[in-house]
Amino acid sequence: MDKDTETRILAAEEALAHLTRVTDDLHEVIARQDAEIALLTRRVEMLMRFAAEQQADAEGSIPLADQRPPHW
Repeated sequence: MDKDTETRILAAEEALAHLTRVTDDLHEVIARQDAEIALLTRRVEMLMRFAAEQQADAEGSIPLADQRPPHW
């Protein structure tokens, strides 16, 4: 194998190693974001349930979801 071919193979191996590292790093970021999105989704659902219960418990008021918007 001549020097030029060896240099090109080495450069290709370095590029592949770099891309593998970047892919692994991005995979970790995506996995972390997926877990955070799932947690935030559960929290929003809890807050919406809590707000609906608060509205339902309020005496003599119409739940906000059933009220007409002010521009009607």
